Amino acid sequence: MNDAESRSDPDADESAAPDAFGRAIRDHHRGERTEPLLHSDGAETTEHPIESFYFTPFDPEVGTNGWLGSHLQGPLLDVGAGTGRHALYFQERFETVAIEPSPALVETMRERGVADARRGSMFDLAEDFDRDRFGSALLNGTHLGLVGSMRGLSAFLDDLAFVIRPDGTAVVDCYDPDHPATSEVIGYREDPTPGLAHRVMFFEYEGERDPILQLRLFSPDRLREAAVGTGWEVVDVARGEDGYHYRAALSRR
Repeated sequence: MNDAESRSDPDADESAAPDAFGRAIRDHHRGERTEPLLHSDGAETTEHPIESFYFTPFDPEVGTNGWLGSHLQGPLLDVGAGTGRHALYFQERFETVAIEPSPALVETMRERGVADARRGSMFDLAEDFDRDRFGSALLNGTHLGLVGSMRGLSAFLDDLAFVIRPDGTAVVDCYDPDHPATSEVIGYREDPTPGLAHRVMFFEYEGERDPILQLRLFSPDRLREAAVGTGWEVVDVARGEDGYHYRAALSRR
């Protein structure tokens, strides 16, 4: 681990910032959760399905998982790795570094056996890792939308290219605003621009509320547009059975 990478150490600076989402999942893992994790956009509140979303083992034979694996190579950077579902699978095949901004989720990953779990942000990649450090990156969980705008998406892809070697790849996922079923996703906000939408939501656990998440939703065509000039090209798109959630494979050009 070099000096830049060590700055992502989760034990270095655990602030008092809210971490309702991470704590609920960690408590669930430990068998200590006594309250639901609430998922809300203000007008609608539901219980977030922790077990099925975060603790089902990654199976390359299910859905688009085999497709996902075919577009990844090592070393792998798992960005926003959650509970380490993917990292646990891929670390048996090649070096895998899993990063998460939530201290509680980093603890969870380590307890579950993720070999290299660190506290880190998708927005600090160029500061935390050396140029060309990884062969692939995985962003699974629709947190790509945290970039906030088309310009933000292009800037993020620029930063991602810095840490991925010239023959590298990436897989990201998102909800497609052009699919009619996307409007049923909690927190959905329409946008008059084709291929774009918003999502506004927050999590709450044991009376603690996380900051409001404001995500931008991009169609595959908008992702292709944002990739122009960043060193990335969208080479393939795979959709889940629902049709509105998709994964996109990108390759360095």
